[in-house]
Amino acid sequence: YPTMFKLAALSALVAGAAAFAPAQQGASSTALMAFESELGVQPPLGFFDPLGLLEDADQERFDRLRYVEIKHGRISMLAFLGNIITRAGIHLPGNVDYSGHSFDSFPDGLAALRGPDAIPFEGVGQMIAFIGFLEIAVMKDVPGTGNEFVGDFRNGYIDFGWDTFTEEEKITKRAIELNNGRAAQLGILGLMVHEQIVKIGYDADLPLIGHMS
Repeated sequence: YPTMFKLAALSALVAGAAAFAPAQQGASSTALMAFESELGVQPPLGFFDPLGLLEDADQERFDRLRYVEIKHGRISMLAFLGNIITRAGIHLPGNVDYSGHSFDSFPDGLAALRGPDAIPFEGVGQMIAFIGFLEIAVMKDVPGTGNEFVGDFRNGYIDFGWDTFTEEEKITKRAIELNNGRAAQLGILGLMVHEQIVKIGYDADLPLIGHMS
């Protein structure tokens, strides 16, 4: 597989395993037990950390892993949704550049970034610059702005009614976001894998997506 695909797959696997671990024996068991009541520890897996990322971890380490997990989950939800929408034939109207290339003239999935019909470097560069701007200026936790938890990027100016929810409702919605993000990480990884194995002759009829070829 291409190097980018390998790195994306590894990132998704690491992020998805970050915040929960089975009870372990020995000196690290006490540290692990401190996180057994954290949000996201739920049936059927419970406290699950197959890569041992939380062994001997403190709260700061856990918060960093949770921050990464939430961000990867949000990106993966957008990626999965964008993938199934464009594969369903739904694209923005009009042209993407002054040369007359329409949005639907480019392929779906990884082929839009790599291959003979991929988006030109200038277009990819604009997307990277925009994502960089969001990462630096928008999608971050600004201290002192009233954010309530790791991954809360409201920063005092985005709310959408969050403050109207009860504490129980807030916990439920955060748990839903975590679960959807974890599922989306596996979902987009699965789509990337299937897109690659079409090249070796296996083209499954996937739910929502259909055939990749």
